[in-house]
Amino acid sequence: MKQTLNAQHPMSNAEPNEKRISRGLTTELSPRFKARMAGVCYVLGSLTSVFGQMVVLGMLVVPASATATAANILSHESLFRLGFVASLMTVPFHLIWAVLFYGLFKPVNRSVSLLAGFVMILGCAMWALSSLFHLAPLLLLQGSSLSAFVPEQLQALALILLKLNAQAYDIGLVFFGFWCVLIGYLIFRSTFLPRIIGVLEVLAGLGYLTLLWRPLAHYLYPYNLALAGPGEISLMLRLLVKGVNEQRWKEQASLGR
Repeated sequence: MKQTLNAQHPMSNAEPNEKRISRGLTTELSPRFKARMAGVCYVLGSLTSVFGQMVVLGMLVVPASATATAANILSHESLFRLGFVASLMTVPFHLIWAVLFYGLFKPVNRSVSLLAGFVMILGCAMWALSSLFHLAPLLLLQGSSLSAFVPEQLQALALILLKLNAQAYDIGLVFFGFWCVLIGYLIFRSTFLPRIIGVLEVLAGLGYLTLLWRPLAHYLYPYNLALAGPGEISLMLRLLVKGVNEQRWKEQASLGR
């Protein structure tokens, strides 16, 4: 009777094999490999963000002069577009590392790890919005269908859009600050990364959180943002060079099941 049932349902033996293959493919990505991939995305996301928002716009935008800013954008169009591309590319890099971090820290605390991923998504949404404000001034200044506006008005509007870009970017950094605090807590509670990195990452997050209130951020600048250096650099280097302690990660993961 058992032989008859197996003959009638040939897929009954295939399903467990498919599940085993799927599990095998999943386990091929070791925690150390995931950590190093997260480190690569961390570095690329940081570099593209700094280049697009700080380096390029810092070279072209003159906060006190809409005319000079417009002239810089139009005369360095390729550089301005490259800055936009870099600013936009930071979003997928941050999303990828958020997913990898969720997988790494789920054994420590699934709820906090999930919350950190959600916070990062909110930050990425703000950075995507800031990228639109980044590109809009060029489209505005080159627009041939805006003849109803005098050049001075278009230049002033372009500068306003760039200021909105900066505001949206800073709000994204506030969410990133929350993420740093949550990840710092998870690192501190973990057994597979040095606790000191967790403390430094929390301090980095607190520095970014000062951007919630711009007068406070301006008063503390540059010391508030300098707090980010030790935490972010130490975490990047640890992930890139050593990854995580794989044995301890597996032990903590087995305790959480």
